[in-house]
Amino acid sequence: MFKHIASLSLVTLLGACSIIPDGMMGASESSANPSYAVKSSDPTYRRPAPQIDRSFGGSTQLPPVTAGRCVAQLGASKADFTPLPDKYYGAGCATVDSVQLVGLQGDSRGFQVSNLGPVSCPLAEKFAGWARYGVDRAARQMLGASLVRIETLGSYSCRNIAGSSRRSAHATAEAIDVSGFVLSDGRRITLESDWDGGDADEREFLRVVQDSACKRFGTVLGPRYNAAHRDHFHLELGGGSYCR
Repeated sequence: MFKHIASLSLVTLLGACSIIPDGMMGASESSANPSYAVKSSDPTYRRPAPQIDRSFGGSTQLPPVTAGRCVAQLGASKADFTPLPDKYYGAGCATVDSVQLVGLQGDSRGFQVSNLGPVSCPLAEKFAGWARYGVDRAARQMLGASLVRIETLGSYSCRNIAGSSRRSAHATAEAIDVSGFVLSDGRRITLESDWDGGDADEREFLRVVQDSACKRFGTVLGPRYNAAHRDHFHLELGGGSYCR
């Protein structure tokens, strides 16, 4: 099925995700990306019509839709996703050019992604590349097992950055919080339990997958950043490069 659908000044945080670059740069990750056939080439496909929730003061001024290339590339990666209608909630919260992402493709098998709401298509595309080349390959090379599921704490949420009046990237579906990974040998590796408490290989695996994320996403926050991120990686689309 053909399926479809960030720099802030650094603030003091106790809780939530989303901050902005202060000049820390990440290198670009180079991996050969084989060509795949798009899952559906239905020439009659059309994106769902926009939906405006007027109870939240949604605007009727709709921006142009430019997600066609992204949807095609996400489909070519063999991701399992469904395009979602644009929704505008007002007060800086919206899900535009977003998708519902439920599965991704590794080198040899597919795997699930749990607990995600709407995700912007460009973020989903980056997430798909990271999951395959940064997570699944690391799991097989370092732990001897392939990836079965990526567990998350969600994506879209109409909220501010903690301690500020600025909207979080979650408010536009441009951030995902990843909490753990399930492997084909039955192991479940979570940041909360295994960042410090796992065996040496598991601890190193979590650091490698974060470092890989830093090469793809604009902002990556994890346990090294603060206590609020002890149990997840905040992966934000962004436009800079901040990794902690």
